[in-house]
Amino acid sequence: MTDSRLPGRGSNSPAPSGSFGGIGTGAAARSASRPAPSDTESIPAAMRAARRRWTTGVGVVTTVERSGEEITLRGTTVSTFTVLSLDPPLVLVALEQGSRMRRLVPEAGIFAVSILDRAHEFQSDRFSGYGPQADSRFTGISHEVAVTGAPVLRHALAWFDCRVSSVHETGDHVLVIGDVVAVGLGPDTDDPLINYEGAYRRIEGA
Repeated sequence: MTDSRLPGRGSNSPAPSGSFGGIGTGAAARSASRPAPSDTESIPAAMRAARRRWTTGVGVVTTVERSGEEITLRGTTVSTFTVLSLDPPLVLVALEQGSRMRRLVPEAGIFAVSILDRAHEFQSDRFSGYGPQADSRFTGISHEVAVTGAPVLRHALAWFDCRVSSVHETGDHVLVIGDVVAVGLGPDTDDPLINYEGAYRRIEGA
């Protein structure tokens, strides 16, 4: 696995939003080494450092916000996503407590998850708060509306369109379980966007 990083993002980057954990692409993220947590370090800080060692894919969770007749498209980048069950088809995403998406997804009752290819780094940045924020119509973001009405990103490796089944409070996050009503597959590029140690990575040889 090798690095695949966008240039020009240093330590003064804006704080990320959503549940992404702050993927960085600057030289500092590439070379920084972190000492093992000491006995005096808090468990949350140690947990934060340890979870960055868990290699994950990258996805964008999307939903809609309704205000009368007006519909606004919303999204956030996440790295906590899993397929829970094939029969019945269920998926799970984790959303930060206090975040806009934590409120909107249960209110809308629908969400979609688009799994990103490495070519989607810019989209990942936009939905995690590093790039210009997507407007209410996702202008400039290639997308289509899935069965539930949630938007999905075109050319994603795959996407899952879901209705909210249940929401579980779990400390500083909520776990949202979705009943999958539609699934889409994009081109298999063998080059997924990967998150490790807070930075984008790529599969060796991809």
